[in-house]
Amino acid sequence: MLKVGIVGVRGLSTIAGFHALKDVEVTALCDLDDALLRNQKEKYGIPHAYRIFDDMLESDIDAVVIGTPMQCHVPQAIAALQAGKHVLSEVTAGVTMDELWWLIENVEQSGKVYMMAENYCYMPDNQLVLSLVRAGILGDVYYGEGEYLHNLQSLMTYNYGAHQNGKTSWRKYWQMGKHGAYYPTHSIGPVMQWFEGDRIESVSCFGSGRHCDFDLRQEDTTVTMCRLASGKLARVRLDAVSPRPHQMTYYSIQGTKGVVESSRVAGQESKIWVKDMDPSVDEAKWRSLAEFKEYLPKRYLDATEDQRNSGHGGGDFFIVEDFVKAITEGIHPTVDVYQACEWTAVALLSELSITNRSRTMDMPHFRKNMPYEEQIIRL
Repeated sequence: MLKVGIVGVRGLSTIAGFHALKDVEVTALCDLDDALLRNQKEKYGIPHAYRIFDDMLESDIDAVVIGTPMQCHVPQAIAALQAGKHVLSEVTAGVTMDELWWLIENVEQSGKVYMMAENYCYMPDNQLVLSLVRAGILGDVYYGEGEYLHNLQSLMTYNYGAHQNGKTSWRKYWQMGKHGAYYPTHSIGPVMQWFEGDRIESVSCFGSGRHCDFDLRQEDTTVTMCRLASGKLARVRLDAVSPRPHQMTYYSIQGTKGVVESSRVAGQESKIWVKDMDPSVDEAKWRSLAEFKEYLPKRYLDATEDQRNSGHGGGDFFIVEDFVKAITEGIHPTVDVYQACEWTAVALLSELSITNRSRTMDMPHFRKNMPYEEQIIRL
């Protein structure tokens, strides 16, 4: 029996996935909010509750899900790895470049599984596009886009959920107090999985300035261009301030044979066009991406109702399933520590870029046994 502990109630998004798997049990929950902790313990039937993370690590759990604020991710991941626990961490992987080096070092030394829980990679449409890319339907893909448009102003204070005290939220500083694309992984993650085997070589970030909320350091909109080692391009747009409806899952991928684009209106279906669908490009008309549903991975097509209801169209189940298989069967983590650090570094380098007149910043080549001399930021 694999025993799992969850720290931070955000991590409870994984619980349906764990409950749907055999020989896995969530046995511990940890949170600083005692009332919320007790409530969620009873709601989900979790045997043990802890307010102190180190106390949970001393229990007989085998793995930890980290669902705390982003500035806690690396310290808690390191503590868990050093305690001999496997780690599934919410995004982003860390909040400083030095943290990324520490994280890699501890993952390599521990020999334990580390996986970043980038669940947008597991959304059915994004998995379908991955299958289309792998099948060559879109040809050679060379340009991708991901956008996260989500006004967060209401989350600057604790006036939601179990928190009703009006105190300043951590998001005021670690998200909206930062410049650049501070939260890029939901956008760049799915795009980079479509550029399979490639990596980000450099980052340049451009900002619109502040127009809507002068109490926040974050620009209203940032656009971050990522040049890949192959010379291909990926664009990330982040906007958490502008007054507009949310659209957190816009993507586009362009290849030599075709293109897929999400709707810019959240909830509307994605579109596709592939060469030879029409007599000529001049007569090209969009089709529904759903017409290619048979290319979905088989486990998505065969998903049970419980699996689909776990969240994100079944993605929240399959990400947990892959994490457990990485532990029990030795499969490679879908988003390993090196990818997690690269996608997170887009945020950290974008901040340096935008504060230096959109200067191009070189991305370190995150990989196993990376030489100490390369663990630097190149200007």
